[in-house]
Order: sequence, then C-alpha cells, then structure tokens
Amino acid sequence: MKIVTAAQMQALDRRAIKEARIPSLSLMENAGTAVVVAMEQTFGSLAGKHVLIVCGKGNNGGDGLTIGRLLRRRRAHPKMLLLTRTGELSGDAKTMYRRFVSAGGASAVYACPSADRIRALINTSHLIVDALLGTGLSSAVAGPYQLAIEAINQSPDVPVTAVDLPSGIHADTGAVMGVAVRAALTVTFGLPKLGLYVGQGIDHAGKIHVADIGIPQAYAEEVDSQISLTTHQEARHLLPARKPSSHKGTYGHAGIVAGSAGKTGAAALAAKAALRVGAGLVTVATPSGVNDTLEAKLLEAMTVPMPQTKARTLARSGLERLVAFINARSAVAVGPGLTTHPETVELIHALIPRLEKPSVLDADALNALAGRTSLLRDCKFLPILTPHPGEMARLQEDTTPQSVNADRIGTATRFARNRRAILVLKGARTVIAHPEGPVAICPTGNPGMATAGTGDVLTGMIVGLLAQSLSPWDAARVGSYFHGLAGDLAAAELGPAGMTAGDLIDRIPYALSQTASR
Repeated sequence: MKIVTAAQMQALDRRAIKEARIPSLSLMENAGTAVVVAMEQTFGSLAGKHVLIVCGKGNNGGDGLTIGRLLRRRRAHPKMLLLTRTGELSGDAKTMYRRFVSAGGASAVYACPSADRIRALINTSHLIVDALLGTGLSSAVAGPYQLAIEAINQSPDVPVTAVDLPSGIHADTGAVMGVAVRAALTVTFGLPKLGLYVGQGIDHAGKIHVADIGIPQAYAEEVDSQISLTTHQEARHLLPARKPSSHKGTYGHAGIVAGSAGKTGAAALAAKAALRVGAGLVTVATPSGVNDTLEAKLLEAMTVPMPQTKARTLARSGLERLVAFINARSAVAVGPGLTTHPETVELIHALIPRLEKPSVLDADALNALAGRTSLLRDCKFLPILTPHPGEMARLQEDTTPQSVNADRIGTATRFARNRRAILVLKGARTVIAHPEGPVAICPTGNPGMATAGTGDVLTGMIVGLLAQSLSPWDAARVGSYFHGLAGDLAAAELGPAGMTAGDLIDRIPYALSQTASR
C-alpha cells in the first residue's frame, strides 16, 4: 500500500471527484462512516457514550460533523465543539453542519467555546474525536486551536480518535507544529500519510487504521510514490507455502555465523528464530571454545566449531572453513555476538567479498564494516543489513544516531543506493530500503521490543526466510513485519514492560498464522 504526502492525497481526491465523478460529499460521508466503524472496533459499542467531537472550519471539521450525525444513529450522545462560527464553515462542512442540525443535533453544538467550556465538555466525555486540522497544516498551531489541543492532551484518560491525522502533526514530516493531539486511534483516509510513520507522528498517531472511502483503486495505484506500507495481506501472501509432500529439505538450510565467549545467547536466539519462521534446517558456525555452551542451548539447531582466537572469538585462520560452510547452506546470517576482536574484524573483512549466498549482516558484522562499506559491492547477492541507529551512524562518516533518526527514510535510501544493499533500519517503524529506490515501512512493533536480543531474532527470521527462497527484498519486508507482529502479540499478552526476546520467538508461529492484522 503506497504512502503519500499531503499534496499527493489532495491530487488523488481531486481526481476522484473530477474524473470518477464521485461527489465530495459522498467521500465525506464514507469517511465519517469509516471513523465510526473503526471506533466501534477499537472501543466497543458506542451506544450511551458521550462523545466530544472537536471540529475546525474545513473538510476535517466536515468529517467530524458527519461523524456526529452517524453517532446519533448508534444511540451515542455526541457534542459538537466548533472552533469557528457556523457561518465560517467551508462548503462541505457547512452542508454537514446543516444535516447534523436537521437530525436533531442543534442543542449539542457549541461554537467558539471558552477554555473553561472546552475543559468542562472534555471532563464529561467518554471519548473525543479530533477533527480540527487534518493534513493541510503548514504553520504552528495557535489561538483557540492550541488551547483545544492542550486541553485534550491534559485529559489522557479520555481516548482520542484523530480524523485522518492528529491535529498539529505535519502530514509529510511527522513534526509537531507547536502542539499536537496525542491520539489513541487515527483513522486515515484513502492512503496512509507519511507523517504518521516518521518523526513525532509515530508517538502521536496511536493505532492507525487506513480506511477505504471509495477512491478508485486504479487511481491509488497510479500515485507516484516510492514509499509503501507493508500490509498484513501482502506479508501473508509472500510466506512460503507448506505443501503436504514437503520435507525439511524443502524449506532450506540456514547458516548462522555467530557467537563468542559470553555471547552465545545472540547465536542461540538467531538460530531459534530461523527455525520458528519455517527454515527446515539451521546450523550455527561458532568458535570452538564456546561450541559446547551453544549446543546446550540449542536442541533443534546444529553447530559447527570453528577456529578461534585466544579470546574465544572467530579466528582469521578459519576463513576457508567458513567459506565452505556458507557455500553448503541456502542462506547465511553473519554477526550476532561475534565481538569486535581485531582478528575477528579482519576475518569479516575477508569473508564479505566472498559471500556467494543470500546473506544478512547484523551486529558485529556491521561494526566491522565501519569505514569499509565498499566491500558490500563484491557480494554476489544483494546483502541485507539490519542496523539500529547507532550501528547506522558507525557505517557512515559524520553521522550520529540522532541525525539518523531525524531522517530515517533519507538515511536508509541513500545508503542502500550508494552501497548496493538492502537496508533494514531498525527502530520505531522500521524502514526497509532497496537500492533501486523503493522504501517499505513496517507498521508492526511496540516499545516492549526495546530489549536485548530482539535484533538477533530479526536476523534469524530474515535468514530463515532467505533459506526458504524468498528474495532479499521480500525476506527483509516479511521478516520485519512478522517480527513486529510477534512482538505485538507478546505485548498484548504480557504488557510491554519486561518482555524478552524469547517471548517474541515463542510467538512467531502465532504471528505467521494470524489471518488478519491486529
């Protein structure tokens, strides 16, 4: 599903109205219906609930007025808070205001309220609908809009549903324009807006629901956007089929080069994740001095001891054995728990140009690449790199984790293009960039995954999918999606605080079997 800027969405709306001859009021009616349905799915029955709908004067406010009329049909008790005089409402918003009043809602309209009135209405509400500003915002929020947003945010126990975009969030950058609504649910129309998935928009959007409001699918597909959102349907479709006649060899043999003294856990997590995502066989190449320890942690995966340094890390002398190990596998992951021992770093430098199988490079393999990323161009297959912002900063000169996070899409896109690699930039809303230009954003995942070892799980999942013959681009997107979904399942059951990487591994099969996104 393509992700769009505000200008692209406005052009798409105009095309639907002018070329497909869909009345703008019909689109608004569909939008209001979609919001009410999403609210019922998220918050349960709306009957009897007091819902405060805070409206601006434009189309976003028109959507809010539509929602209010539809809520009355659900036997809810909507109150319309207009931050403008009724005579200043725009064309479609004015029409929807008249329809709301005609449906018996005149007594529930509060125009140009005082700050005290706003707070009083919020305090007597079960739910709030933010229909203030939408996607057209280009300057800092001020005046009564600022007061309303601040009042909404001061009542965190009243869940907020944002209409199309949380008011105060820039539709393209996710920046907070002075002040912005913190929503529990955002219902965005037609196609998802970029600002929901980058910058501070991530923290303000809450759960995001993309609603079909009747814009022809063919028009949406023709939007010139290189950025897409990985959907549940797409990720499920790309999973390898499990045929009745299959055997373990059908699903590939994943190799993992990982581990060192004190860091066999990283190797074990990656191996278990590769098996859980469906790889038929998994073997870990690890320093000989820690092989027994790793074997004790793994029942279903195999291990191969490799030459080691005195510090029990992989030794440069084991290069040819490692090359032979990799060539006997369907795909390989290199990096978890290897350390940055100088001899091990030297080994990685010699190994990367000789990778002739689909590969994932993570953790200490990425640290070894600092200042040597030109080695990636010698890989036979497009390598997949999975850095977190700190590792990403080390891969590029004059870059910090803060500057990486300030421009996640740009950072990932430039690196992928310049180094001919697929870049999986981990973090809130993981970004996957292809060297030819496409970018995918992963919608799954949660703060409970900010814990040791979850990156090793992602590496194992991606290499497990590569071993099952997914292309590097598909493996990176599908692995990231189901990695996040497994984390979401764990958070729903356990809560985000105290989750461990093992909790994700246990839920990978359940994530793969989900028939619809949560």
